[in-house]
Amino acid sequence: MTTTRTAAAILSCAALLAATGCSSNFGSGSKTKQDTGSRQHLTVLIATSGDAETKSVKDAAAAYTKQSGNSVTVEVAKDMNQQLAQSFAGHKPPDVFYVNSDQFANYAKAGSLYAYGDRIKDADDFSAQLRSSFSYDGKLVCLPKDTSTLALAVNTDLWKKAGLTENDYPTTWAELKAVAGKLTKGGVTGLVTTNEYQRLGVFMKQAGGWVTDPEQSKMTSDSPQNAEGLGFVRSLLKSGALKYAQQVDTSWGGEALGKGKAAMTIEGNWLTGAMKLDYPNVKYKVVELPAGPSGKGTLAFSTCWGVAAESAHRTAAVDLVKYLSSAKQQLTFADDFGVMPSRTSTLGTYARQEPDAKAWVDSAAYAQGPVTIAGFDKVLSQFNTDLQTLSTTDPKTILAALQRNGEQALAKGN
Repeated sequence: MTTTRTAAAILSCAALLAATGCSSNFGSGSKTKQDTGSRQHLTVLIATSGDAETKSVKDAAAAYTKQSGNSVTVEVAKDMNQQLAQSFAGHKPPDVFYVNSDQFANYAKAGSLYAYGDRIKDADDFSAQLRSSFSYDGKLVCLPKDTSTLALAVNTDLWKKAGLTENDYPTTWAELKAVAGKLTKGGVTGLVTTNEYQRLGVFMKQAGGWVTDPEQSKMTSDSPQNAEGLGFVRSLLKSGALKYAQQVDTSWGGEALGKGKAAMTIEGNWLTGAMKLDYPNVKYKVVELPAGPSGKGTLAFSTCWGVAAESAHRTAAVDLVKYLSSAKQQLTFADDFGVMPSRTSTLGTYARQEPDAKAWVDSAAYAQGPVTIAGFDKVLSQFNTDLQTLSTTDPKTILAALQRNGEQALAKGN
């Protein structure tokens, strides 16, 4: 959830290895002696979206301790990727930890992750798309802890003020452009979102394109479909009906929506908790994103429960992950801090319990998963930097650079 709010460049595992001079096989863990005691102590490192998530994970750890007899310490990272990479390099990793999809392949390639997927009997209960995001060399490495999709959030007071009704919720690009223009006046911008592929990529998908082929073995960025998607975004930017969050002095779409600077935003289901906490009096409605030339399209995000290859408590760590990934616990997490369950069977229960999240839940059926290629985080970081100039740069130029950079990353091996 935290990585979807920002596309800031992060220090990768490979970069830290270069800085510390460690070898690339530091995470193999093949010779780590395993603790076979009946009562073991586990450490868990998380990157939290706020106090609600921190409390929820700590409560779950306490409940597991009571049930299993193993003790668990939950620590909150200040910089998740940097702390993880340093702990791997120092051969003192936490037993269990969050792994973002953009860093997953880096850690898997380095041998830092213990692949425990074959020990999960009901792994098929997690969607094929999510399992694919956290598989490496044909093996399911770690279980997705939750899932998130993007949808269109509308400030209903500003919507009504503009003379619009529920029948005007946009279902096509043309309708989106029309209502965004109508809503843009005074200090309000029709549509505000962040200048990153994790948001703008929905238009590439809706136009029938994407960054890579489904197998992530070939770059498909430099395509007419992707150019059409970014071209539509560019037209909105040039008209003034779309602005990036920083252009309206906010850090993300939720803040712009909450402060009344945006009539609409493109955000994920983490918006619910943020609005409840920071802007409880703002009324809004969430609907599915409008379809493009090739139909509906949205993006999916997830984080997995990683287990360190060098952990001396791998069996106990997997047992903890099973507990944290259970249907009951996933529903508790969903209720506590707004994430959607990653279990297919549990998603239906969540949808019934949270009717306001229907658009996000329904979008999961056609959501595009993230790019998970080793070393690709740097490629996407540069893509996000290039997207900042989309209003003045030909989309084909931006996509050609993405194609070149991506091909270089693929050439280095997955």
